[in-house]
Amino acid sequence: MKKLFLICSLWVLVAGCKDEEVVLSDAEQLEKDIAIIDKWLTDNAITALPDASGLRYEITTTGSGVKPTLSNKVTVKYTGKFLRDGVTPEQSVVFDKATTAVTFELATLIAGWQIGFQLLPKGSKATLYIPSGLAYGKNGYGSAIPPNSNMFFEVELIDVK
Repeated sequence: MKKLFLICSLWVLVAGCKDEEVVLSDAEQLEKDIAIIDKWLTDNAITALPDASGLRYEITTTGSGVKPTLSNKVTVKYTGKFLRDGVTPEQSVVFDKATTAVTFELATLIAGWQIGFQLLPKGSKATLYIPSGLAYGKNGYGSAIPPNSNMFFEVELIDVK
């Protein structure tokens, strides 16, 4: 009977371990995300500037206006895509898009946008490559954005108020 109990206990332990997901600390997840993003940029021959936060950005048109701060509202157009290994920028899945200008309070947006838009003068166009922790993190966003999703946004900063 003791053997049967021991065997059953081991089976439950092993079976339970298979389904457990490894949860990384925020710092470990950021390190993993940066490595994924940097590899993806290299694989796709994209030169992006690094920010200390982990954000990567590529300015395609430099505007001549003021740079926003967190106390500003920004008017933007954008396309948001998932950054996936082995998938080119052109093949990447669009999960959100605004082809007409929309206005947001910068302080209410994801950290990747808060950081990225403060680097851009009004009138700029850029691509922001955002680690999951600066986007929707380990919880994701409903069924639209899975947990720990790295993403990139093609953005245009139209106005700063």
